[in-house]
Amino acid sequence: MRDRLSWYMVFLILPTILLARSFNKDRQAPNGHPSEWKALWYSNLEELQKANEIHQNNTITNVTVQLGDTAFLHCKIRNLADNTIPDTEISWIRRRDWHVLTNSIFTYTNDERFQVLHPEGSDDWILQVKYVKKRDNGIYECQISRSTGIVSHFVNLNIVMPEAFILGGEEHHVDVGSTINLVCIIKKSPTPPQYVFWYHNNRMINYDTTRGRISVQNEPGPTQSRLLIHNAIESDTGNYSCSASNTKLTSIFVFVTEGDKMAAILRRKNSSSQQTVCTFTLNFLLLLAFQSR
Repeated sequence: MRDRLSWYMVFLILPTILLARSFNKDRQAPNGHPSEWKALWYSNLEELQKANEIHQNNTITNVTVQLGDTAFLHCKIRNLADNTIPDTEISWIRRRDWHVLTNSIFTYTNDERFQVLHPEGSDDWILQVKYVKKRDNGIYECQISRSTGIVSHFVNLNIVMPEAFILGGEEHHVDVGSTINLVCIIKKSPTPPQYVFWYHNNRMINYDTTRGRISVQNEPGPTQSRLLIHNAIESDTGNYSCSASNTKLTSIFVFVTEGDKMAAILRRKNSSSQQTVCTFTLNFLLLLAFQSR
């Protein structure tokens, strides 16, 4: 068991070692590697101590991006822009397949969505990923390679797909003359959607002036949109849908009826549900009786 574990550890760290050697050919690290290279990122002792704590706890930077948007993964390296630390190579590596995406300002992948951005005079090496896909999820390593050793910064890229849903389930019942009040919630959206449209039977009603008494209220934060239709009439019955610029359509069916009609509808629904349960129970008992023969 120990032998297997040892070989597993060798294969786990071997790609990083080989990568470091490939970037540092003909270089030999001196005995007793100095710790000055850690100052590439940190301008004072407090930052260095904080970084050591982060490294010990295996924490990494998290970046959340919406599906289809552009991701920017930052790697800031202090004192490198003014060439005070020579013989340093910066690389971005995708950890799931150990693919070297970039080295310095050069790109080493056929996927044109990847590009390194390094403004002149800046200490930031940014991996840009355009039109992110679900498979782009995962950890990316910014590796700083020198003759004195390697230091890495990890970024976890999380791709999310915003979702929308209307509060109240699949159906909503209101009395004639009352107010239809529907709330559409948009979740998992890193940025608020550009718009939220409401539809009644496939007809957009956000700006409906013919019906009147319709208002839409959009609220920031955990994004939500509220549709209010005052003094509801029976013709307002139908399918209502909410569609944000970054989500799929979600719907609810609204019944607008007078009080006695609504009670009759609810009684029919309850009766139908009870009948279904009774039918299922009867069939189940008949099946048991048949199997016991």
